[in-house]
Amino acid sequence: MKREFAVIGLGRFGGSICRELSKEGMEVLAIDSDEDKINEFKNIASHAVIADSTDEASLKELGIKNIDHVIVAIGDNIQASILTTVILHDLGIKRITVKAQNDYHEKILNKIGANHVVHPERDMGKRIAHSIISNNILDYLELSDDHSIVEVKAGKKLIGKTLVELDIRARYGCNVVAIKQGKNINVSPAADETLKEDDILIVIGADKDISRFEKQLVIDDD
Repeated sequence: MKREFAVIGLGRFGGSICRELSKEGMEVLAIDSDEDKINEFKNIASHAVIADSTDEASLKELGIKNIDHVIVAIGDNIQASILTTVILHDLGIKRITVKAQNDYHEKILNKIGANHVVHPERDMGKRIAHSIISNNILDYLELSDDHSIVEVKAGKKLIGKTLVELDIRARYGCNVVAIKQGKNINVSPAADETLKEDDILIVIGADKDISRFEKQLVIDDD
């Protein structure tokens, strides 16, 4: 069975989620109060409807209670975001993901029933900042407030070395959980694995440890 999603708010963030879910063959109910947005997505989403998400009766009429996962991607209207989340929680929606504007907004959302809160602008800012530090830092993903995962292209200080020689875990407190080699992914690589040019290390650890790893083994490679 296809999972059913609803995306409320079709701005840049919500619109992107709607497109990707639809591309993956999911059933998507797209909701926005802007008629132009609905017209834009009527041929993308399974259903695209003009509605006020702060009106409980309207959401009930749309059958929102039958949706598996609702994404609240309302832009700058924090009050509407909060009220919509409260209504969804009261209606018994199993999974509610909400876009937060700031940390205070996140605290409120967590208290009123959001299952998952995202900060797309903040998170993207972190990813871009890490990628411009060095050409060898390909991606950066925050796992929690203190831990992240980073994709690092093997550079001069890594090529030709084995994992045991680099001793990344002991020296930096990070773990190499996988190595991408072209289309292949070597999960839990052996200690005697020799790194080659264009290998990509997937490293997980505390932010402070990853920062030391990047500065000492990655940044000066360029």
